[in-house]
Amino acid sequence: MTVAVSAGAGREAPAAPRHRSLRSRKKREAALAYLFILPALLIFSVFVFYPFLRNFKLALYENPPYPNLPSHYVGLHQAATVLSSSAFLQSLLSTILFVLMVVPTGLFLGLALAVAAHRKLQGIAIYRVIFSSTVVSSVAVAALVFGTLMNPVVGLLPWLGINPTPSILQNPTWALPAVALMTVWQFLGLSFIIMSAGLQSVPDDLLEAARIDGASAWTRFWRITVPMLSPTLFFGVVVGTIYAFQSFGQIDILIGPSNAAGVHANVLIYYIYESLQIDNNAGQAAVLSIVLFVITLSLTLVQMRYLERRVTYAR
Repeated sequence: MTVAVSAGAGREAPAAPRHRSLRSRKKREAALAYLFILPALLIFSVFVFYPFLRNFKLALYENPPYPNLPSHYVGLHQAATVLSSSAFLQSLLSTILFVLMVVPTGLFLGLALAVAAHRKLQGIAIYRVIFSSTVVSSVAVAALVFGTLMNPVVGLLPWLGINPTPSILQNPTWALPAVALMTVWQFLGLSFIIMSAGLQSVPDDLLEAARIDGASAWTRFWRITVPMLSPTLFFGVVVGTIYAFQSFGQIDILIGPSNAAGVHANVLIYYIYESLQIDNNAGQAAVLSIVLFVITLSLTLVQMRYLERRVTYAR
């Protein structure tokens, strides 16, 4: 009996070295993984995390109106002054209007084009490439093209016999919608790609069964396709909202610094740029940056909290 037990113990002994080798291999793989992400972590720390944290310090100091003078500590007084100013309230209103013009329109047109391109027709791949091509266009090129089209001398409107005075991009009423139109066009490619990917996940046999049961095309789309696209629509709303809040280049190129239309098209992110680069007020820019971050984060959390309840993940 003793010999048998000893033999059995001898056969089980090699298990411990195997466990030790497995743990050491996992440690080596973890160390290698951290080594690979270290460059990205350093870049984010230097160019994202550190500037973001420094904003909280800059927001507590007020810059004098003249350059090369030291700033002085004012605590939360500067934040209260900035947030209660009419310029901030007008900028916040312009930002909200801009987002409302860009996101619903971009998602609706992207979904319409995705449904049209989802058909199995000869040459449909060409249209898919055309519909998604705006996602690769730079903001500068797109803004220059739309700026030329809206030019009151050589643009599209004079060719149509329309000569608005002042020009569209200088008009307090139409400046923001004009920039939103260009932003919708550029967002359309991303929206089309997102919606097309969502349509690929809708089972064809389910739609075919509904068609055989007598459901019309509109009923199949509204009762089957849209509910099964709800995760995609939810993702598009979140991404589109963040995209609209961060739109800067087209406003800078098409409208520029505050002018006759600048008060109505001066969205938050451009207000931050003007505070820092034109007014040389780093403290005010820091306050506005924190506010923009808080608003974007809050809207994202609200969307994830309430819109996700209407999302159907079942397949």
